[in-house]
Amino acid sequence: MNQQNITQVHAPARHFSVLLSPTPRGARLARLLAVEWMRDHEVPYGVTESATHVVAELATNAATHGRVAGRSFRLALLRHEGVLRIEVTDTRGGDLPRLQPTAPEGDSGRGLLLVEALSDRWGVEPGPVPRKTVWAELDLPHP
Repeated sequence: MNQQNITQVHAPARHFSVLLSPTPRGARLARLLAVEWMRDHEVPYGVTESATHVVAELATNAATHGRVAGRSFRLALLRHEGVLRIEVTDTRGGDLPRLQPTAPEGDSGRGLLLVEALSDRWGVEPGPVPRKTVWAELDLPHP
């Protein structure tokens, strides 16, 4: 009988994508999954901390402002050529997020200000209908 010993080496994926419910629980799960993926991919601590806040803000926005009953939002993380890219896609493509002035006494409206402060670049890509993707990129330090 011909037997072979096969050793499989599992290289961690350089990207991650998951569909989540557009609820506070889905937003929280997005943050927890992102932290675990970044830990598995040895993303440096400072980047992980900033990225965790960015994921939390974008996922919360998707669950709050991009929510359509019965439709999930997607979280994607990609590590490529010295950049960590975070993408959150929801199904309310007509409502493109933008920075807005906030009232000092207001309780909300600062999420995109945090995303802008913590990321190196961010933006919005409309489509395909009825979706939009809000993305943020954080540069990774060179080894």
